[in-house]
Amino acid sequence: MQNDDIETSMDEKRTDETAEASDDLLLVEDLALSVEEAIAAQDEASARLVDEEEFKALVNEALEGVGGRFLFKMKLEQDDETCHVAAGVVGNGENSQFLLLTLPETGGKLKVETATASKNPIARITEAYAGVMEAFKAAA
Repeated sequence: MQNDDIETSMDEKRTDETAEASDDLLLVEDLALSVEEAIAAQDEASARLVDEEEFKALVNEALEGVGGRFLFKMKLEQDDETCHVAAGVVGNGENSQFLLLTLPETGGKLKVETATASKNPIARITEAYAGVMEAFKAAA
């Protein structure tokens, strides 16, 4: 293989990686907009505490809007603030994209990020959790 062939191959790989990263960002942006619309539809949500069921409903609605699935939710204490945290997945198999959604209990802006980019320790368990749930489903 000549140097020109190697350079072309490397350029194609970079283009593919850039396209994938761009797709991931678009997915996260779409999901964030979907959730923000759901929150805006409930005007009083920002003026009071957001309970776990309300958070789950908002996350489910947003994930369904982009063809995703809800994995799990929990409440965490982060930086002296109580937050709702949920994990979701969009896509199947090798094309799966795991997402982490965080909302302060006091309401406000929902943070949506890919699990791979998140600094939240919960992000590390999302893929493993999905694998365990798939194994349980297959065994049932």
